[in-house]
Amino acid sequence: MDAYGAGDGVSATPGGLLDLLRVAAVVLDAGGYIGLWSPEAEQLLGYTPEEALTQRADRLLVSPDDRARARELFAQVGTGARWAGVFPLLHRDGTERPVEFRTMRLRDSHGQPHLLGLAADATTVRGVERDLALSHSLVRQTPVGIAVFDTDLRWVGVNPALERLNGVPEADLIGRRVGEVLPGLDVATIESRMRHVLITGKPLLDQQTVGRTAADVVDRAYSESYHRIEDAQGRVLGLAMAVLDVTEREQAAAEVAQARRHLSVVAEAGVRIGTTLDLQQTARELADVAVPHVADLAAVDVLESVVTDGTITPVTGDAQVEFRALAVAAGYLTDAIHAADPVGELATYGPNRIITQCVREAGPILVERVDPPTMRRIARDGRAAQTLRMAGVHSYLAVPLVARGEVLGTLSLYRTINEHPFDEQDRVLASELAARAAICIDNARLYGRERTTALTLQRSLLPPAPARQEGLDIAARYLPALSEVGGDWYDVLPLGPGRTGLVVGDVMGKGVQAAAIMGQLSTATRALARLDLPPAELLHHLDDLTGSLGDAIATCAYGVVDLGRGTCELSSAGHLPPVLIHPDGTAELLDIPGGVPLGVGGVDFGTAEVDFTTGALLALYSDGLVENRGENIDVGLHALTRLLQSSRRPLEQTSDMLLNALRPEPDDDVALLLVRVTG
Repeated sequence: MDAYGAGDGVSATPGGLLDLLRVAAVVLDAGGYIGLWSPEAEQLLGYTPEEALTQRADRLLVSPDDRARARELFAQVGTGARWAGVFPLLHRDGTERPVEFRTMRLRDSHGQPHLLGLAADATTVRGVERDLALSHSLVRQTPVGIAVFDTDLRWVGVNPALERLNGVPEADLIGRRVGEVLPGLDVATIESRMRHVLITGKPLLDQQTVGRTAADVVDRAYSESYHRIEDAQGRVLGLAMAVLDVTEREQAAAEVAQARRHLSVVAEAGVRIGTTLDLQQTARELADVAVPHVADLAAVDVLESVVTDGTITPVTGDAQVEFRALAVAAGYLTDAIHAADPVGELATYGPNRIITQCVREAGPILVERVDPPTMRRIARDGRAAQTLRMAGVHSYLAVPLVARGEVLGTLSLYRTINEHPFDEQDRVLASELAARAAICIDNARLYGRERTTALTLQRSLLPPAPARQEGLDIAARYLPALSEVGGDWYDVLPLGPGRTGLVVGDVMGKGVQAAAIMGQLSTATRALARLDLPPAELLHHLDDLTGSLGDAIATCAYGVVDLGRGTCELSSAGHLPPVLIHPDGTAELLDIPGGVPLGVGGVDFGTAEVDFTTGALLALYSDGLVENRGENIDVGLHALTRLLQSSRRPLEQTSDMLLNALRPEPDDDVALLLVRVTG
C-alpha cells in the first residue's frame, strides 16, 4: 500500500487539506432554524452547539443590514438551486467574518427540505488557493526538473522541464520506477539517496549523477536535490526530487580547474627550470617538470651543434640531423625509459622521424593515437618501438625548443598509464614549458660560448708555467669557476740577479670583459716590472691605467723578492693579505699598510718588507680560494694558514692539496702562487 492508500480507496489515508481549511457543516430546517452544528462551525463562529441549535440562523449569524439578502439566498436554495460564494457572518465576539459557502438542499425521510451549508474562513481559502496557484505556476514554468515519487519510489508526477530532460512524457512514467524507464542513469545510487531521505527526513542537496536519459545519446551531468514530502500531521507521503542539467557548469568548472593546474605547473616550471646555466641540468629540470604533470615519460634532445660549439644549424630539406640526448624522465618504473635515446649519446635521424620533422617545421606535432607505422617514426629502432608498445604508449607529443627564433631541440612526451590521449590543452601547456626551458637552454648555450671564449682568453694571457728562478721553488695554479669565468691572474717576473717580481690580481666582474681587462693589467705589470720599480710605485702606475679603463676595478698584490738581502718587499691594492710561513714553521698573515683597489685612485699605497730567507714560504692568492658565502672570510684565511703551516709536501702537491681542501667546486676563480726560498 502506497502513501495514498489501497487501490479501492476504502482504507485510504486521509489527506490534510480539509483539516487545513477547517470546513464547517451547518444544517437549517425549512424555517431557517439551525438543526445541526459541527465543531468546525463552533471554531469558525465561536458559538457552542447549545447556543446555536434551534436558533434562527439569520438572527444569530447575520447582521441586520444583510438579513434581507440572507433570506433571499435561503429561499433560492430551498427551491433546489445551489449557491456558492462569500457571505459575511457574525462571530460570537460581535465581529463580522467573510465565510466561503457551498450550499445545497437536502430532504429527510419524511420528505421535508433542509439546507446544508459547508463553510470555511474565506481568508484561509484565498490563502490556500493563492499558494496552490503559485506552486502550480512555479512547478510548470521553472526550468528545474521536478519529480514526485511515492514511498515505493514510483513516479507520481513530473513537470514539463523534467519531461524534456528525461525525453519521456509524464504518462509513460506514472507508477513506474526510475530504472524501468531510464536505465542509462545510475539507478542504484539515485534510489539509495531516495531511501535515505525517506527514512531520515534529511534533505540531500546538489548530489551529482552522471548518465544519460532518453533525450541524450551521450552522458551528461546532473545535480539532484531530494526532499521528503509530509502532510500537516507529519505523515510521509513520498518525496520530491529537483534535477538540473549541470553538464556545461561541470565542463566549465573542469576547464577552470585545468587552467589552474596549468598555471600551477607553469609557476612551478618558473621555479624549477633554469636554476643553473648548465645545459644538461636545465634539460633534466624540464623533463622532471613535464613528468607527471603532462606525460608519463619525457625525453629532451638538442641539436648536436648546440652542445659541441654552441652554434645552431638550421634543419632543412631531407638532411639527416644529429641529436644529443640530454635527459629522460619517467613517472614510474617502466622499461619504456630504456627505449629513449641514452642520455649523453649521439643519435642521427633521417627526415621522416617525427623528432626531425618537429625541428624542421619548428612546430609541435601531436599524435592523439599512436598506430604501428607512427610508432616506427617515433622510436629509434624496431626494438625500441616494441618496448614502447609493450609499455602501453598510446599517445605522443613532440614540442620544439624554440628560443629567440631558433630551434634548439625537442621535448618528446609519451602517455602510457594515463589513459587520456594528449589534447590541445596539453599541447599548449607543453609548448609553454618548452618555451621557458628553451630560453634557459639558450642562455646556457650563450653562456657556454662566452665562458669558453673568456676561459680561452684568460688562459692565453696567463703564463703557461712560472719561470724557474734560481734559489726559488715556485708553484702556481689557476682554477676557473664552475659558472662564470672571472679576471684572476698571477705572474712571476724576473727582475735581475737574485730579484724576482711576484703578482696576483683579481679584476672585478665576469666573462670576456673581465678577462680582457685582466690581460691589459697583466701586460702593463710586466712592462712596469722591467723598470724595476718599487712595489708601491708600480701599483700607483697600474692604478692610473685602471682608471682609464672605464668602470674597471681590480685588487692586486705585488712583491719583489731580493735573495741577496734575504727580504721580500710587498704592496697591496685592496688585496687579501699574503701568508708567510717562516723557516721555523710559524705562520703569519702579513699586514700591508694602506692600499685601495686599482681604479679607485687618490690613495697612496704602502709597503711592508719582511725577512725571506731559506725555508720561508710565501703564498699569494685571490679571494676565490678562501671566501665562502655565508661565512666570515676569517674562517677561510684561518683554514689556509693552518693547511700551509702543516704541509711539508713539495709545492706542486701543496697547491693541489689547497685547491682540493678549500675549493673542490669553486664558484669564483682562484689564482694561487706559492714561492719558497731554497737557498
